[in-house]
Amino acid sequence: MTAVVTTLKTSELVYPSADGEPVAETYDHVYAIFTTLIVLKQYLAGRRATVLANQFLYYAQGFPKLRVAPDVMVIFDVEPGGRDNYKIWEEGQVPKVIFEMTSPGTKSEDQDQKKDLYEKLEVQEYWLFDPKGEWITEKLQGYRLRGDSYELITDSRSEVLQLRLVVEKKLIRFYREDNGEKLLTTDEIASALKALTQKRLEAEAQLEKKRQRAEAESQRAESESQRANELESLLASYRDQFGELPQ
Repeated sequence: MTAVVTTLKTSELVYPSADGEPVAETYDHVYAIFTTLIVLKQYLAGRRATVLANQFLYYAQGFPKLRVAPDVMVIFDVEPGGRDNYKIWEEGQVPKVIFEMTSPGTKSEDQDQKKDLYEKLEVQEYWLFDPKGEWITEKLQGYRLRGDSYELITDSRSEVLQLRLVVEKKLIRFYREDNGEKLLTTDEIASALKALTQKRLEAEAQLEKKRQRAEAESQRAESESQRANELESLLASYRDQFGELPQ
């Protein structure tokens, strides 16, 4: 069962949304967090799900100090959109997938306390990403809930998200299992849009050139037709005046 503690005396309790602590240790960790957040939000757009980053997850009603702030968490069967914090007892759903961008400084917490907590909360998948490769050689390490305990994921697949996870430089990249398509970052989307816009402008320029050539050809044909008509009229006039012209 999901480990959620309840109490009746909750009317005056405050569940903070921030603690003044920095989002992450380094730029690489921040970039990995927000890239993962944005890519997964795009992927799940239109579905009844939400993706949150670095926000408090409260798992024990009546105990505001019992909280954790996953770097990225994916929750299904809830209303889309952001929250200031996430309370399991109010939403009725435990996160299905959690990502922690880890480092030597957070290794013990990520590998022990958080792993044990997420296992007890029945988070289906728990992924550790070490963007600098400081303590995870492969940079990415995942756990999948089987029964009541986590087992190591060996195929780099997220069964919950139906995505294949691949480490590319200092980011987790996601590939759809149904068609192999790579989920694009905002930079890649902007670059692709720029390329498509350029191709469209080039195609429009080519069409304009063709239109101009066609218009020039039409004008030339019209001019030649008009000249032919003038010559025919002139020839007819000579014939009227002088009869048939000698061959």
